[in-house]
Amino acid sequence: MMKEKLFDKFAELFGNTEDVRFYFSPGRVNLIGEHTDYNGGHVFPCALTIGTYGVARKRTDNKIHFYSMNLDNFGVIEVSLDDLSYQKRYNWANYPLGVIWAFTEKGYKLDSGFDMVIRGNIPNGSGLSSSASLEVLTGVILTDLFGIDSLTMTDLALIGQYSENNFNGCNCGIMDQFAVANGKADNAIFLDTSTLNFEYAPVKLKDAKIIITNSKVKHSLVDSAYNTRRQECADALAALQTVVDIQSLGDLDMETFERHKAVIGDAVKEKRAKHAVAENQRTIEAVAALRTDDITRFGELMNQSHISLRDDYEVSCEEIDILVDLAWNTPGVIGSRITGGGFGGCTVSIVKNDAIDTFIDTIGKAYKEKVGHEAEFYTVEIGDGARRLA
Repeated sequence: MMKEKLFDKFAELFGNTEDVRFYFSPGRVNLIGEHTDYNGGHVFPCALTIGTYGVARKRTDNKIHFYSMNLDNFGVIEVSLDDLSYQKRYNWANYPLGVIWAFTEKGYKLDSGFDMVIRGNIPNGSGLSSSASLEVLTGVILTDLFGIDSLTMTDLALIGQYSENNFNGCNCGIMDQFAVANGKADNAIFLDTSTLNFEYAPVKLKDAKIIITNSKVKHSLVDSAYNTRRQECADALAALQTVVDIQSLGDLDMETFERHKAVIGDAVKEKRAKHAVAENQRTIEAVAALRTDDITRFGELMNQSHISLRDDYEVSCEEIDILVDLAWNTPGVIGSRITGGGFGGCTVSIVKNDAIDTFIDTIGKAYKEKVGHEAEFYTVEIGDGARRLA
């Protein structure tokens, strides 16, 4: 169905579908390990079966055409290979454009333009990484259309991150693009962001499922506050490096942090660093718990993660806290926390199968009563990473 819609739209816009290729790039959810990726810690995300679909075909001239079926009010956005600069009027297309720019910065110059039509089923602004999904999708399209076979999926993740940092101005870590690029069905990725060493960990929840709840709230300060948090952590690290030999906050355990935290000399920056250190330790413990089938402990660590993100990192918001509190008070919920950059977006919960209907019904009604609008619920499956489809 998605393929037919994309091909029909491509034919309508660009004449026919001869030589058009079909691609998919997933969204991601992070089970635990939030705001640790730019602090040299561990993360534990997984790719989802929802994401961004795209069709593309090379052109013979230097024009690039972008079209989104989700944002059709922008029409076809045309860019020239001769001017790969950020323009506000390009709106969403600055994400794929940034990847093309990053390819050329890394020495992979394109010999022609191309036409690209996308359609996604990741809710916009939900914190499920629609931007990283689109970035990695673009990377896969470029390597496939232009026969660039020297780049690994991890290379494409790094190029996506580079483009978002340097072209779109959000100082994100590597986690989102890495999970999108390297996802594996039924597995989460236990990634050490300081080395990019990773291993797949099977997510066997037996009689439970992952439920994502979308608050339908996205506060506009997410990018600016994200960059602020990153700077606060960098300042705390610089202070700590005067007394301990570390490369990142991820190198610290809680005992060492507590012993030396006074050197930071700023209460807010101390709280930010405390979260980064504690969350890294929680993530390591959570993966160990999952490997021994201790889902109860995994859920407890998810809950602790939310408290830390709410109180020490201060990236939650009233609506998200309401969703998490409701989840914690609903029977059959193993764990629940905010996921993603923060200030809105989604929660991720692990819920026993026989409690899912009650979870959605009870929380849905109570949330609407408290905030005045509805939440959305997605029971998600863990899928593979970005790829060309048949």
